This record gives sequence, C-alpha cells and structure tokens, in this order.
Amino acid sequence: MNNKKNIHPENDPAYKGLSVNEGVPDAPTINPYKRVTVKRVKYSASEFVEGILSGNITMLSQAVTLVESSLPNHQLIAQEVIERCLPYAGKSVRLGITGVPGAGKSTFIEALGMNLVNKGHKLAVLAIDPSSERSKGSILGDKTRMEDLSVARNAFIRPSPSSGSLGGVARKTRESIILCEAAGFDTIFVETVGVGQSETAVHSMVDFFLLLQLAGAGDELQGIKRGIMEMADGIAINKCDGSNVEKAKVAKSQYENAMHLFPMPESGWTSEALTCSSIEKTGIEEIWNMVERYIAFVKANNFFESKRNSQSKYWMYETINEQLKGKFYQDSDIQKQLMESERKVLSNEISSFVAAKNLLDRYFGGMKE
Repeated sequence: MNNKKNIHPENDPAYKGLSVNEGVPDAPTINPYKRVTVKRVKYSASEFVEGILSGNITMLSQAVTLVESSLPNHQLIAQEVIERCLPYAGKSVRLGITGVPGAGKSTFIEALGMNLVNKGHKLAVLAIDPSSERSKGSILGDKTRMEDLSVARNAFIRPSPSSGSLGGVARKTRESIILCEAAGFDTIFVETVGVGQSETAVHSMVDFFLLLQLAGAGDELQGIKRGIMEMADGIAINKCDGSNVEKAKVAKSQYENAMHLFPMPESGWTSEALTCSSIEKTGIEEIWNMVERYIAFVKANNFFESKRNSQSKYWMYETINEQLKGKFYQDSDIQKQLMESERKVLSNEISSFVAAKNLLDRYFGGMKE
C-alpha cells in the first residue's frame, strides 16, 4: 500500500467506488507575519514641557495620561511638568457644562465647539465619561459622538473615566486644564456626567457654569436640584426645534422667574436662560455671547481673579484630603485592623463612630512613633 493509501485507506481497491483526494497541507503553527511592536519612548519632564509649549498634541495627550496615572514615578514627572507649565497657563476661558442625562450635552458641545473653532479659537474638551459601578469600565465614547469636532484641526477632545474620582469628575481634570492652557488652547470645556457631586467639583474649576436643560420632560423646575440652579451662571434649554419650540419658550420663562427668586450671587451677575437647538445650530451664537458678556462683567468688577484664587485654594485643601485618605487606606497596619473593626461594628460590639476614631487614633499614633 503506497503512502497515499496509508493516509487514505478508502482509496484501497477493496473499497470500490470510493476515492478521497489528498487535502491541502496544514497551516504553520507559528504566525509567519511577525507583529512589529513599537516601544513607547519615555520622555523627560523637560521634553514634555517643550512639546506642550510648542503645541504638540501627542505630547500633550501623553502628559495628561501621566497626570491621570496613579503610579508614583508617573506622578513625580507629571507634577514637575505641571509646575513648569503653570507660568504659561491661566489665559483661557473655562466653561463647565452639565445637565440631566439625555439633555444632549455632547451634541451641544460639538455645535458650540465647531462655532468657536471656525472663528479661529483653539478648543480643548475634557469630557468626563461615566464609569460602571459594577465593572469600573467606561465607554469613553465622546469622540464618536462628536464626529466633526474630533477631527477639527484646532480642537482637542480628551475623555476620562469618572471612576475613583471626586463625584464623577476625573481626579486630575484641573491639572489637565493647566496643560491644555500651556499648549495654547484659549477655550476649555469641562463636561460633567450630570449626576450628584460632580457639578460642585466642576463649578470649582471653571469660570462660567452652564446648565443644559430640556423642555417638555415634566415639571421643569422639579427636574434638577435648586442647588445646581443656584450655581449656574446661565441656563440653555436645548432641543428647541420642531414641535418643541413652544415648550422651550414656556420653560425659558419658568426658569427666568425662578432665578429671580434666588439670592444675588457673589459675582453680581444675574443668570440668564436661553433656548437653542444643537441639531439646527440655532441659538448657539447667543449662548457664547452670554458667556463673553459674563467674562467681561466679572473681569470689570475683579470677581474673575478672586474666583480663580478661591478655586486654587479650594483644590489645595481637596488634594490634602485626598492624599490623607489614600495614605490611610494604604497603611499596612490599618489594612489589617479594618476587617476586625468591621466585624465588631457588625456584631454591635462597638459603634461605627468609635471604630472610626480608634482606627484614626491608631494611624496618627503610629505616625508619631
């Protein structure tokens, strides 16, 4: 029996009417197409600063990644880069944008952003993407929602996950603002996830706080917390198009009446409510004119500078609180005691407050030793 018959015994004359052709050779187990891996170049702080000041977007992106990293060696370089960029920062208009889910924040940002870019502005969008509480993952899909703006020459969009940060705001957004300003961006947008504490954090890092609202979605004045409305320097009622135009006008009147009931803010500025349509690009120009009027107003009465100074002080204390919290939970002795303290609380041996005080006393007592 030949080799062919050894491979396919069906071809033996004993099996009449059967014939099996020889198959193709097996593919090699090793991929003949070697993947070329490009090793990322590690830059020094000086190279990062030089690249950022020259407007190199790639260097800016990598620097923001360092800022967001929790690795100690990354943080050392990032803090040096931030410190050296500080003298070149502070010259932009910082606009915070928040709103209820579905208000069309991404579409609005693209419409307003393209309006500014077409006028010659350089725009950076720091979009905070919601993280899943279950998987801790984020879609980071703002670039896909802002199709035109993401490819605009003078625009830089940076989505960041909100997980593990203060109230949904990426932990290092403020430092990212400094880097973007040093890179020559004259307008910075900070978009929030639109839930809870994130509005307070964003309000403390921007010059103008814009609240994006919808009309016709129920009682407008019950649709958002009064505290957030009081923080807003302006309200934009989006999706004012088609059959929604009349509802938007009614909502505008309601918000204007409500804002007159609030106490006068420290800035002395009376908040305004405007309507717009991000799809039809109507009312967008008027909203930016409102922002410019506000900036001129607060610069004239010196509130602009005092607000930025207050924000810097606020973030110094927030950073202290964050660092202390991190050091506490990373302490090996505390990590050992946490489970035992938790057990005692759950079995009603001690109260939650006593357990917390004991752990803090132990931590700070250990530091003295």
